[in-house]
Amino acid sequence: MDMEKFEFRSIKPDEIKQAVAIEQICFPPHEACSAKAMTERIAAAPELFLVAVDKSTGEIAGFLNGVATDETSFRDDFFTDISLHKAAGKNIMLLGLDVLPQYRGQGLAKEIVNRYIGREKKCGRQSLILTCLEEKVEMYKKMGFIDHGIANSTWGNEQWHEMCCVIGK
Repeated sequence: MDMEKFEFRSIKPDEIKQAVAIEQICFPPHEACSAKAMTERIAAAPELFLVAVDKSTGEIAGFLNGVATDETSFRDDFFTDISLHKAAGKNIMLLGLDVLPQYRGQGLAKEIVNRYIGREKKCGRQSLILTCLEEKVEMYKKMGFIDHGIANSTWGNEQWHEMCCVIGK
């Protein structure tokens, strides 16, 4: 896929409804971020969303989002408690990589992650931490993440792997 067809940037306040809708498409109901939590996250940390906007439609094709913290281990509270976000935090807890089905399998997710890593490295962050299901571990390994095994997470009554990508000192 030609990445020139996308604009990569932080999310805008008027894109909340799009982000909520995309989250509902990309994740099953028991895993998806609620509209309330997504709205709070965008209001508190829009700079920690990286959206890929299809220039031909003006619509978001995918995004990656997280919150900043000095904590080094993922916990489920990051999904729902925006007060845990510390703007100057040295680590980012990634909370969702969403790519609409029609854009999958073409390298967009990898491009979003790579651009996010580059942006946060410039901001002086030390690491990106995420949880993912077993079937996504290899994909994230290819993007530079290291699998730390089973996470201390029961989000959506699933078993998650915690993965980390060190990007700074």
